[in-house]
Amino acid sequence: MTQIKVGVPKESKEHEYRVGLLPIGVEELTRLGHRVFVQRGAGLGSGIADSDYERYGAVLLDDVRELYAVADLIVKVKEPQPKEISLLRSGHLVFGYFHCAANEAMTRGMLESGASAIAYETLQDRAGRLPLLTPMSEVAGRMSIQQGAKYLERPYEGRGVLLGGVPGVEPAHVTVLGGGVVGSNAAKIAAGFGASVAVLDTNLERLRFLDDVMPPNVSTLFSDRHTIREQLTRADLVVGAVLIRGARAPWLVTRGDLCTMKPGAVVVDVAVDQGGCFETTRPTSHADPVYLVDGIVHYAVADIPGADPQTSTRALCSATLPCVLQIAARGLEGAAHDNPALVSAINIHRGKVTHPAVAETFGFEYRQWAA
Repeated sequence: MTQIKVGVPKESKEHEYRVGLLPIGVEELTRLGHRVFVQRGAGLGSGIADSDYERYGAVLLDDVRELYAVADLIVKVKEPQPKEISLLRSGHLVFGYFHCAANEAMTRGMLESGASAIAYETLQDRAGRLPLLTPMSEVAGRMSIQQGAKYLERPYEGRGVLLGGVPGVEPAHVTVLGGGVVGSNAAKIAAGFGASVAVLDTNLERLRFLDDVMPPNVSTLFSDRHTIREQLTRADLVVGAVLIRGARAPWLVTRGDLCTMKPGAVVVDVAVDQGGCFETTRPTSHADPVYLVDGIVHYAVADIPGADPQTSTRALCSATLPCVLQIAARGLEGAAHDNPALVSAINIHRGKVTHPAVAETFGFEYRQWAA
């Protein structure tokens, strides 16, 4: 078996506390004869001490430049930041979230580096599911209501509405745009708070399923422009939960629509990683998460699950480790041959765009994956 060197850097994106590999991952890789290099402090935000990695065979490195220089496979969480892209070389395999269609500069940097971008968010299994995106979609959907409830409070410029109301006062109305993993988790939590919830989607089969499993305070509606506009007039909180795999999210709410909303209403755009489904969305951070547009509070943090890293890291790494082990054992070509789902995750390879949605977004040449 060929030995591969796996690097786990400390995330450099602002207020990103997750890490790409758990100590069990280090143990499994080293048991199979691979070497694992972890940047010192990489796991601290997720409650993992350096000694936990070292105990299972990881080599700790202080300098991220040394880590990138020695590693063949980089396992991380968020897309490479500019200073990380400068450390990439041809032949590097980078496994993490990329959201290429929402970040042309990063995409061009990856192309110029010659490294391969293997994106968690576009890996699709035979059933059409996105198993490496699902855990973070579950976290983000649940957190969208937690954050929305907070920013509805008056000190944050919100309407001052309690989601569940109280006896004698009606609850808040929550509109969820999209009934997928994010949307269903958002609706579940909002319903648990006692809010009145409407979930909009264009997939009637999905709406029928949600109608069967959701509590009575959740209604399902077919999504079209008229329904969206009507919901905006009623909503205290709107959650954007739209996903088109690998592509930029469509704008479902324009700036002109905001004037129909209640002053102090809150929008939480979980689709911000893919460009956002509100025209007025711009990425924010946990350090400065909200801004006002026409009296509407916008929450558009691009890494929502990063605020709860102890939960998020464990959920993410449980899903990604099998793929890490496959790539380490067989290389990218061999792993993609054995597990065809991996092909859908390869967005960039050897200076070429290998995902059609990314190529279409920026007008780049599309090169079909070939081992």
